[in-house]
Amino acid sequence: MGTPQRTLVLSAFLISVSGLAAGVAVAQPARILVSDDQPAHITQIAAATTGVIAGQVLDERGQPLDGVVVSAMGGSTSFAVSDRAGQFTLRSLSPGPYLVRAHLDGFLPARNTMVNVRPSSRTVSTFTLRRAGTIETPLVTTAGVGGATISDGSAEKARDESETGWRLRHLKRSILKQTATLAAIEEEDFFLTDSLQLLGRAVGSSARLAGALFAQTPLQGQVNLLTTGALDSSGDLLQIERTRGVAFFSLGAPVGGHGDWTVKAALNQGDLSSWILAGNYVARDPARHRYQFGMSYGVHRYEGGNAAAIVAMPEFARNVGSVYGHDEWRLSDTFSVGYGGHYAHYDYLREPAHFSPRLSVTIRPTESTRVRAIAARHVAAPGAEEFLPPSRAEVLPPQRTFAPLTRDGFAPEDMRHYELAVERVLNGATIGVRAFHQTIDDQLVTIFGGHVTDATTADLGHYVVGNGGDVDVRGVGITLTHAVSKTVRGSFDYSFADADWSNGWSIDRRRLGVLMPSALRSDTERIHDFTTSVETAFPYSATKVFFLYKMNSAYIRADGSETRPGLDGRWDVQLSQGLPFMKFTSADWEMLVAVRNVFRETFTETSVYDELLVARPPKRIVGGITVKF
Repeated sequence: MGTPQRTLVLSAFLISVSGLAAGVAVAQPARILVSDDQPAHITQIAAATTGVIAGQVLDERGQPLDGVVVSAMGGSTSFAVSDRAGQFTLRSLSPGPYLVRAHLDGFLPARNTMVNVRPSSRTVSTFTLRRAGTIETPLVTTAGVGGATISDGSAEKARDESETGWRLRHLKRSILKQTATLAAIEEEDFFLTDSLQLLGRAVGSSARLAGALFAQTPLQGQVNLLTTGALDSSGDLLQIERTRGVAFFSLGAPVGGHGDWTVKAALNQGDLSSWILAGNYVARDPARHRYQFGMSYGVHRYEGGNAAAIVAMPEFARNVGSVYGHDEWRLSDTFSVGYGGHYAHYDYLREPAHFSPRLSVTIRPTESTRVRAIAARHVAAPGAEEFLPPSRAEVLPPQRTFAPLTRDGFAPEDMRHYELAVERVLNGATIGVRAFHQTIDDQLVTIFGGHVTDATTADLGHYVVGNGGDVDVRGVGITLTHAVSKTVRGSFDYSFADADWSNGWSIDRRRLGVLMPSALRSDTERIHDFTTSVETAFPYSATKVFFLYKMNSAYIRADGSETRPGLDGRWDVQLSQGLPFMKFTSADWEMLVAVRNVFRETFTETSVYDELLVARPPKRIVGGITVKF
């Protein structure tokens, strides 16, 4: 769980980062529009006006001390914690004299050190701490007093004989204080020493309590302090009012040797205040039954001024709850069966409860070959993606509201999906071929922003959902996934399908014919889709890059002016940069920046038209700090 001092600094840092996360995330994208010289110039000016105090903390045997709280007080105040090598660094100090102290529970306080900080300079200061109760300073327990230090008399010769010093030496001492601490106090630093000791003791008690509580539970978690927003053009990057702060939290731990549980939560505050809470349990691989189950609950409350959103949410809030479970039963080494389902309740639908079952059969004739058959029914409510449990923190929680296209209200999409796939591993690459058939009732159509130019924040964060009709789709596809090297992994998927539309009359289709003609399809249509992704990781620089591009021949035209669909592409770019200078704790710190105009989070077992029938999706940008522990 880490030392008490690490816990102290981590808590203080998280409090400071929570107020600055929005500024960090907005500043990152803004650098795209600024010349390369400007950021470097600002950095040079900042470095030229401040100084640094660095050094090492050792014990009486010359061994480095980990977790020592080092403070500097002067023109500004700074704290640091020594690492395993005893090294510490106090940064961004304005020039001038500083009182530097080092404190660690169980060690006698070191003597004060005055350090003069100069601009653009690095000042070295080294401390040696002695353990309470060493041979040089033995500790004797006295009744009702605590620890008392037996001195050789040298300290008596140098002690302060003033009235203030006498009073300090004769203060009433409770059993919570140590005589050694008070005897070493000097008049000029009494309050500083006392506050540091109280702070260290309080943090130490909290850390010991937490350590006792979770000592037998190897917890793993993630905390994200992010900023997200929507923009219609690159010039909108500078419009800070379009961004909102969000938070994501994940905590999990193994349950013996059987499985792992995870709890996730995401929330944001803005025109749309929302939160999502999800929990799940997953059994581990060796079991014959690989089962998982979980639940989620999400709430959206709209507090903005978009008229369409207010009308669509008469009670200003939406609530969605869901439970799911799935079990894969391995009957033999070559044959397994999977079954499960998802039950969800949407309070804004006329028929709120919907169940989506799934059945799969997998055959492994050889070690490198797998044959899989899937039959599933998937009911997608309009706006359901806004309530999905957070699987990727970069895109959640949502900040979007939605309304029905017409006064008839919302109608869910009902899809039956059948698939047969064969996969084989060849020389480290996985090749898959599949055939699929989808029958979709009330295919959803999603339309953002009635006015692309001069769009307001509410327009970019609000969309309408309607139904484009019924469609029957048959197609085939091929997938190739290969690790090019230890740091680069790529995949591509190509598919083509024939679609037969049932173009019956409805109010939604009539409205779409006026608002978005390219959303209405001809009786028959052929679709070509190409999706590729590249994921790289550079361990030396702790940098990760993910890029996805989806090109299709049947997108709604971006401007909505064309009467027929056409070729278009959408993308998702994510950059994660590790922060090695934050290694004063056991947690991993990362800076995250992601930009995407892909609307759906996943394309697996969804209608082939779900992404294609999204008109004018705004670019979404996410940035901030990720802490994994």
